[in-house]
Amino acid sequence: MARIEDYGLIGDLQTAALVGKDGSIDWACFPRFDSPACFAGLLGTPEHGRWILAPRADAWVTGRRYRKRTLILETEWETEDGAVRVIDFMPPRDKAPDIVRIVEGLRGRVEMASELVIRFDYGSIVPWVRRVEGGHIAVAGPDALAFRTPVANRGENMRTIGEFAVEEGDRVPFVLTWYPSNQRPPRAVDPEAALRDTDDYWQDWARMCSYVGDWSEDVHASLVVLKALTYAPTGGIVAAPTTSLPEQIGGVRNWDYRYCWLRDATLTLLAFLNAGYLEEARAWRVWLLRAAAGDPAALQIMYGVAGERRLTEFEIDWLSGYEGSRPVRVGNAASKQFQLDVYGEILDAMHQGRVHKLARSKEAWSLQRRILTFLEDAWKEPDEGIWEVRGPRRHFTHSKVMAWVAFDRGVQAVERFGRTGPADRWRKVRAEIHAEVCNRGFDRERNAFTQSYGSKRLDASLLVLPLVGFLPPDDERMIGTVAAIERELYRHGFVYRYLSDKESQQIEGLPAGEGAFLPCTFWLADNFALQGRFAEARELFERLLGLRNELGLLAEEWDPQARRQLGNFPQAFTHVALVNSAFNLSRAEHARAVEQRTPAEQPSAY
Repeated sequence: MARIEDYGLIGDLQTAALVGKDGSIDWACFPRFDSPACFAGLLGTPEHGRWILAPRADAWVTGRRYRKRTLILETEWETEDGAVRVIDFMPPRDKAPDIVRIVEGLRGRVEMASELVIRFDYGSIVPWVRRVEGGHIAVAGPDALAFRTPVANRGENMRTIGEFAVEEGDRVPFVLTWYPSNQRPPRAVDPEAALRDTDDYWQDWARMCSYVGDWSEDVHASLVVLKALTYAPTGGIVAAPTTSLPEQIGGVRNWDYRYCWLRDATLTLLAFLNAGYLEEARAWRVWLLRAAAGDPAALQIMYGVAGERRLTEFEIDWLSGYEGSRPVRVGNAASKQFQLDVYGEILDAMHQGRVHKLARSKEAWSLQRRILTFLEDAWKEPDEGIWEVRGPRRHFTHSKVMAWVAFDRGVQAVERFGRTGPADRWRKVRAEIHAEVCNRGFDRERNAFTQSYGSKRLDASLLVLPLVGFLPPDDERMIGTVAAIERELYRHGFVYRYLSDKESQQIEGLPAGEGAFLPCTFWLADNFALQGRFAEARELFERLLGLRNELGLLAEEWDPQARRQLGNFPQAFTHVALVNSAFNLSRAEHARAVEQRTPAEQPSAY
């Protein structure tokens, strides 16, 4: 099976697909990110659905890349008889999702084969397939796919197979289109026109980026990924387009990330704001107002892409899991958790919107006031925390800090931006939280903040304290905390979230074992920069860039021993951290700008 990083991403701003180096699309969900997969070979076998398009004879990949600043994937193959390029993309759409694949002859003559294995509902349903003019129609239950190509195809062992040859200058298209089975097939797209339109769309979008610095192309590549994870009809942003890619090969930490975490979405919003993408910020704010409507006490940590609240978690037992990593999960039980930090992230995102002059919204300010009213008592409660533990709730230090952030941003909304609110009361709560965190969340013997009140354990989430302005980066308590994390959680050149031991199993309610956590490693680079350790910050940041595959994609974690990526892919949280670290390091290397900038004006790297 291909490694996680062997895949490339294509998408149409409503769903996505993963394309392997071998030319096989092993994961695709229609019509939305969180819909059942029709290609689920990634989590099982080819019999659970895939579409491979590749040379028939022995061949080797000589290059794989995205067209500059787009999500159009190009893979070039060499054989003894010639060379060929396969162009894969999904046109940004209104209704019907299309996967378009164009085979282009580059040199000589290359024998090609297409093998289409359609299995709806995560590989469990074999559709009826019938031949129509120009292609085939596959139908099962509510789902239908139209497969159109000039290549003659035949049915064989529940597969649709086509064999053909291309010579220099030939261009052979394939288009796969999903539609509801009770409707007529949509009109066929013109593959070449769709290619031009898709290229124009991404080029136009990339030109709006305001980042200028040493890592311009790296930032653009990650921003394209984040845009691709945006569900255009609503403005929701999914954490990843996949489910159940493991945090440890063979382990059970396999979660469904095809939903909109408020934390991930708000941090993605900050990356967009830093890069000048205000339209994405406006769309997200509208999505949030719809999703969060009602009592702030009922606010969920995640929603469906249209704001759905019921994300019931269940296991799919007919899939063997990626490299045997079971169970395969759909839905996410963490949607019912209480995570205090998300309130702070929402208020910080709204604050950054004000800093970047996003248009005022009475509804958005009303939501923020309701959240702060709820938090005046709720901040005192234990929660499941940023890492979504499935053990007992605790008073996590990071959660309390983010509650402080909520009140701090509320106060600034009144003081700096003229909003109306009980700033005196919020200042009092802000001071109370700050004092409690410094008293109960800081271990004087260790000279470090700890994971939870009364604990001796470290946690990489504590790296965010100076990033959100809770303490200056040169505060002795932060210097001590960063030094402690370097000693205990910084191993093999990367940061782990916390020590993996028996105590962590009790806290999490899960077996130990996972890779180094990439967003936390970016946060350490930010802390190095804020402490004036510029050479170390740059070296660590460049090391992280070196983990990306040749397409610039990153998952959530990294296995330093096996030297491979782990977790759902590509991961918004990681790409957000990359973008914001690039901004932070670029600015921090100008010492005068660092000294003059106030914490509240810092672009959040969290």
